[in-house]
Amino acid sequence: MTSSGAPMVKVDGLRKSYGTVEAVRGVSLEVERGEVVVVIGPSGCGKSTFLRCINLLEEPSAGTLQVGDRRIDFSSRKSMPHGRDLARFRARIGMVFQQFDLFPHMTALQNVMSGPVIVKKMARSEAEGVARDLLAKVGLAALADRFPRNLSGGQQQRVAIARAMAMAPEIMLFDEVTSALDPELVGEVLDVMKQLASEGTTMIVVTHEMAFAHAVADQIVVMDAGQVVEHGAAEEVLLRPRNPRTASFLSRFHSTIGERKN
Repeated sequence: MTSSGAPMVKVDGLRKSYGTVEAVRGVSLEVERGEVVVVIGPSGCGKSTFLRCINLLEEPSAGTLQVGDRRIDFSSRKSMPHGRDLARFRARIGMVFQQFDLFPHMTALQNVMSGPVIVKKMARSEAEGVARDLLAKVGLAALADRFPRNLSGGQQQRVAIARAMAMAPEIMLFDEVTSALDPELVGEVLDVMKQLASEGTTMIVVTHEMAFAHAVADQIVVMDAGQVVEHGAAEEVLLRPRNPRTASFLSRFHSTIGERKN
């Protein structure tokens, strides 16, 4: 569901180059508070790079980015956050990656507690309460004391989602979070993401899971060769694409995106 007011994220003319290769070419996007935006497109089209630019894991080459009340103009070095300011900016944005990247020497509970304790200086007793609540939310309350090596891939990815949520971010970014999972484990992670969406979490999701996109997305953004080639409501883009490149890409998913929304 979308909500009124200023957009949570506003991207205008974003570009990212690696030498002579332009991976992101003038992408613009607005994401309202409580909205779910799903970014799709062929592998190597710039989706993940675009996502990483939003939380400044990659520094854009040009354009502007606004997250909440913070606006960054990439034509001016003075506008870029650094040091603690960069850490504060990133703390507003939760990100979950393809690989789980959990701390192997920490239990699931300790992994989820780590951000609030280390970054936010939260008291350990308070952080533990937050972490246990979040592990319960993702269906892992009984596995709080297990180490990552004793968890399945799907369980590890759900811990990673809980860890990102523990920082109370204003927006969540998901970068192909099911791509490293065995097929039978994908559903348990997507169910958690569907729950977050239903609760009004602002989300930008890069995925190839078209049935999921059909079920939860408010907007679909289709990228190809670093550019947005189609953008609109999920029903329109997924079922009635206007751009031939979108139609060609979606043709391989026809059976899954034809499923009805839950």
